[in-house]
Amino acid sequence: MVFAVQSNAKTYKCNRLLALPKAEPFGIIVPGVIMKKKIVLAYSGGLDTTVIIPWLRENYDCDIVAVCVDVGQEADWKALQKRALNTGASACHVADVKQEYVENFVWPALKANALYEDKYLLGTSTARPLIAKVLVEYARREKADAIAHGATGKGNDQVRFDLGITAFAPDLEIIAPWRTWKLKSREEEIRYLRRRNIPVPMKKKDSYSRDDNLWHISHEGLDLEDPAGEPNFKKMLSLTVPPEKAPNRPEYVELEFEKGIPVAANGKKMDGVSLIRFLNKIGGANGVGISDLVENRVVGMKSRGVYETPGGSILYYAHQELEHLCLDRQTYSYKQQIALKLGELIYGGLWFTPLRESLSAFVDSTQKTVSGRVRLKLYKGSIGSAGATSPYSLYNAGIASFTTGELYSHADARGFIRLYGLPVLVRSLMEQLKKGRAAAGNAPGGKAKKAKAKK
Repeated sequence: MVFAVQSNAKTYKCNRLLALPKAEPFGIIVPGVIMKKKIVLAYSGGLDTTVIIPWLRENYDCDIVAVCVDVGQEADWKALQKRALNTGASACHVADVKQEYVENFVWPALKANALYEDKYLLGTSTARPLIAKVLVEYARREKADAIAHGATGKGNDQVRFDLGITAFAPDLEIIAPWRTWKLKSREEEIRYLRRRNIPVPMKKKDSYSRDDNLWHISHEGLDLEDPAGEPNFKKMLSLTVPPEKAPNRPEYVELEFEKGIPVAANGKKMDGVSLIRFLNKIGGANGVGISDLVENRVVGMKSRGVYETPGGSILYYAHQELEHLCLDRQTYSYKQQIALKLGELIYGGLWFTPLRESLSAFVDSTQKTVSGRVRLKLYKGSIGSAGATSPYSLYNAGIASFTTGELYSHADARGFIRLYGLPVLVRSLMEQLKKGRAAAGNAPGGKAKKAKAKK
């Protein structure tokens, strides 16, 4: 039997079936013809995805469509497209989704004050679901058979990508080379490229594993793999200056919110993308938003990362200050619990789930009155409040002031405390009764009296 194989617009004939990957057959074989299959690759132009393009060609004999998803990372997109094509991709697309990222992913996390393990502002975690969604859109457009990504078998991103892709395209195969290939380290990846005369897109001495977008940049690996050591911020940081290098006088910034969403800075209305960039610049110059965290990964191990989120840290602080002013005690308290759960869901790649959507809907309902202005003081890595105002403020000076007014009577406090503390009173009386009985039983003649009473 003769098979026709399409490759780079040329047709070759052969009398045997081409070798496919050992892991599992890829694509559908039609009698008489082998159609060249297509894989959409999440392409960043970094070390991993630069290796993946030739690896996929060598192991899957397929067309590779590279997709760069622009969520605000610093990148030369034309250079990345050229690199992808030079290393074997048949096409390379750039999808600008910065606005969608901010409005549909960052703002929901901000409104919830969602954090992971108290420190991580979910920079990578909020971007991965959107990237997965975009990959599926391109896979459908290209009529691709599979989607590939460069997430490692040890990290969280493989979970986020796989779940995001599955949410929209359960029929598509997901290829994660790090889970199948024999390369075991970044050094081996570099040797892989050099053996094929492919330029290495990084310097070995600066081989931190990084992820950046509009919201943050993360750093992992190298000296950070020893949690006993202090991070070398002078060598590592890119968005922020080390706090000790920040200016010797504070800088003030005023933010305006409407229903929990920031809309202006220093009196100037801005779209979300511009606002975050503006705050990244101010926060970075003042050394704010640096977090060194040993965290619990989804896959069960602990890892260490340094995160720079200058603009995000400013927004989280300001938003929380406004909520302190505008939310009642019960709502604020319950929302804290929701924030904890949302942080875990987002971190774990469960963005496209009913629970995440339901919790975000609850958060949205709490933000109807979270509008107003917050003034912050930035100084050498710290953020402090310098005042907040809101038309929905629940702060009432007539009640809160030390000066007695008509709205509050000190005498009312006694009855309130009596009822509020009734469980404390009842328990205390019970404990005293038990102690009294015990004391009576241990007193001289106490046992004799008990025996006589029994008779």
